[in-house]
Amino acid sequence: MVAAGHWRDYALRIDPDIAIFAAYRRHSEHPEVRIEKRPSPRLKQGAFSLVSEHGQVLKRGHELTGVLAPLERRLMRLVR
Repeated sequence: MVAAGHWRDYALRIDPDIAIFAAYRRHSEHPEVRIEKRPSPRLKQGAFSLVSEHGQVLKRGHELTGVLAPLERRLMRLVR
């Protein structure tokens, strides 16, 4: 998405209990989207979660491909 021009910048944060990939639309304080991996809810809801700019969890799952599905839909464009 950075190469496609949808995002301007991204950041990684790795702590012992969480790993976060944050993508920024503009050079602002809040990321547009965060992809988080937390080992604690991995058995119940899945370790991966997609979080919006406002902190709302958009998607959760056990596999990263399923969690990233809403972002991949943005790349699809109608071709005439």
